[in-house]
Amino acid sequence: MIILMHSSKTMRPPTSGPAPTGRPALLDRAEELVAYLRTLSPAELARVMKVSADLATKVRDLHAEWSTKPDRQSPAAATFVGDIYSGLQVDTFAAADRTYADRHLRILSGLYGILRPFDGISPYRLEMGYRLPRGPYANLYTFWGKAIAEQLPAKGRIVNLAANEYSKTVVPHVDPARVVTPRFLTVDAASGQAKFVVVHAKIARGAFARWLVTGRVKEGATREFAEIGYRYDEALSTEAEPAYVCEEFGGKGLSVRLT
Repeated sequence: MIILMHSSKTMRPPTSGPAPTGRPALLDRAEELVAYLRTLSPAELARVMKVSADLATKVRDLHAEWSTKPDRQSPAAATFVGDIYSGLQVDTFAAADRTYADRHLRILSGLYGILRPFDGISPYRLEMGYRLPRGPYANLYTFWGKAIAEQLPAKGRIVNLAANEYSKTVVPHVDPARVVTPRFLTVDAASGQAKFVVVHAKIARGAFARWLVTGRVKEGATREFAEIGYRYDEALSTEAEPAYVCEEFGGKGLSVRLT
């Protein structure tokens, strides 16, 4: 089983925490992209990324400081900050969990392509869906092509917990029968209907990945997920898109956006 997540825009700077244990498989492509990003002006970055001029200048400086030196690196899953990583809680993984995650968990990234959770990375800002100004880097889906999917095993289940923007680098290049994309829904108190709530779903994706890793869950047992209030809902599920519904969301304490 391979578990897919995606990177986040927000990242922590390198710290004195645990050192990375791996090197990104497509690091040479990341170096190529960074070299290109360093040619873009703040005005171009602001236009592409739809950010303010001040933030664009900070992004330019971030890419100027990007490095492959060990002392400027930190583990990918500990560097990315966001609700899906709040649900993953990678800092609480035991040593055996870290080993299992390195074999089974993959993070899709606009800059690095694909990462193991404890590969060393340097902070950057490059979402997969950005349309860059010129040359072979204008469309990152074209740039990456099949390279990301080719890093995955040729057989076995792929549990897709990545946003569509990122999973499009994998799903078109593998047998569709291999891919399972869980949906996470919350019952609306007013209508009584299960609906998609963005923050809840992001935390749930991380919690689902955590459950798969720490529980060493087998392919046929994923319906048993029962973390942070979710339960499998057969009526709303298909083979390719199992649905998990919570009556009351139990992951509020995992996100600074929820109280």
